[in-house]
Amino acid sequence: MVGETIKFGYYTQNGLNPKPNQKVIEVIKEFGEYIPLTKGRKISAGQLLERFLFSRKRQYDFVEKLSGGEKKRLYLCTVLIQNPNFLILDEPTNDLDIITLNVLENFLLDFPGCLMVVSHDRYFMDKIVDHLFVFEGDGKVEDFPGNYSDYRVYEDSKPKEETLIKTKVDSRKKTTTKAKLTFKEKKEFDTIESDIELLNIQKKEIEAIFLDGTANGEEINSLSIKLQEIITTIATKEDRWFELSSKLED
Repeated sequence: MVGETIKFGYYTQNGLNPKPNQKVIEVIKEFGEYIPLTKGRKISAGQLLERFLFSRKRQYDFVEKLSGGEKKRLYLCTVLIQNPNFLILDEPTNDLDIITLNVLENFLLDFPGCLMVVSHDRYFMDKIVDHLFVFEGDGKVEDFPGNYSDYRVYEDSKPKEETLIKTKVDSRKKTTTKAKLTFKEKKEFDTIESDIELLNIQKKEIEAIFLDGTANGEEINSLSIKLQEIITTIATKEDRWFELSSKLED
């Protein structure tokens, strides 16, 4: 049952359908004039657009002049300006560029309501969620208090079950064992955590540049490419860390 005070905001994959000859600011003001934030603060529709990288001048451009990425960003703003207290985001990382995602992450950290995210992006989830619904198949859903990285640690800490193998002569218990790491793998495992830590530091440094607004267009493009490369490398190294750690003996 949904309470009377619940107001949903739903960011879907469908996108924005503006009227002909509408300006950016006109589109968003159809849905609301301001948003209340935590601690009694609030931001206007224009301020929200500025926060999502629409300059005052850009706000008076016609929507048809916007790029595909800008239209997705504007659509997100129309969802947020409606002041939902229960916000649902359906795969937002599929539609938004890296710069917009950084802005969105910081906005959501200020969001005073409930947030539900459907996403395959572990980094986005780690930053903004503190609770998971894990779909395990066959209608089973696990309720887990924590983010995605917490869940992976929890899963890896579970004791491994013993496997029973029966023969025609008798039944004997066989405990599954994990293969030892080779010398090369051991050396890789010893350095991979520090590699990930360094990459995360570089990621935060680039994100800080995006947030302070000092970079020009050419620098933003270059940093966006570098940030995506770093994110991809972190994902690859984390997957490798889990693969190597699973081979260690208990």
